[in-house]
Amino acid sequence: MTDFSKCRRWVFQTYWRLFVVTAAILVALTATLTPDQKQAQAKELSVDMTLVFAVDVSYSVDETEFRLQMDGLALAFQHPAVHRAIMSGPHQRIAVAVTQWSGENRQIVGVPWKIIDGRKAAQRFASLLTREPRRIAEGGTATGAAMRHAGALLLSAPFQTFRRVIDISSDGRNNRGIWPENIRDQLAARNITINGLAILNEWPTLENYFESKVIGGPYHFVIVANDYQAYTEAIRQKLIKEIAGPGIS
Repeated sequence: MTDFSKCRRWVFQTYWRLFVVTAAILVALTATLTPDQKQAQAKELSVDMTLVFAVDVSYSVDETEFRLQMDGLALAFQHPAVHRAIMSGPHQRIAVAVTQWSGENRQIVGVPWKIIDGRKAAQRFASLLTREPRRIAEGGTATGAAMRHAGALLLSAPFQTFRRVIDISSDGRNNRGIWPENIRDQLAARNITINGLAILNEWPTLENYFESKVIGGPYHFVIVANDYQAYTEAIRQKLIKEIAGPGIS
């Protein structure tokens, strides 16, 4: 065995032992928590909803339109009505993340999970959105793959909640990969809601496609923006309705 191989083996064994010891410590610490401490820990991770914004960055979305989406979402989180909606829930906090998507194998988390528990946290999140760059190359419109990616992100989120929502915005129809209706049905079976924001600059009746192929799950809905200039108002209305919960018009 060469010196390099021996060194590499030593490094691997060292890191593996460190991993095992760390895991054992975490298990031991968890086991020693009192019932009150475990309840407090669970309470810290409880939110009124987990929400993933899946933002279309496919070929049909130029840089200006991408910035209108990010800035529009940032403005929504700075709006007092959104703050009031967040504070109206029993836990008075939600968890949000933002992904970008285009082709079948092109999805990435742009802004990882953040807890929004009031005006200051919402403004910090908004600040991240205004600085968020376009992270992946243009591609086709793989709506189904984007929904699958967002669903996996929701199911792996480290929060306790009864409401899991995907907020998917797009100006086009699925033209790559798995059919969105197949993913919709799978997610709905896991009690995940898929809501849509249909931007009509490419397809004048895109909301009909969203209603039949994309949205689903408990209390799902679609909102229309006639173009990217109208995105800001549409996403604000959509966000308030999502946070406030079922039965809010």
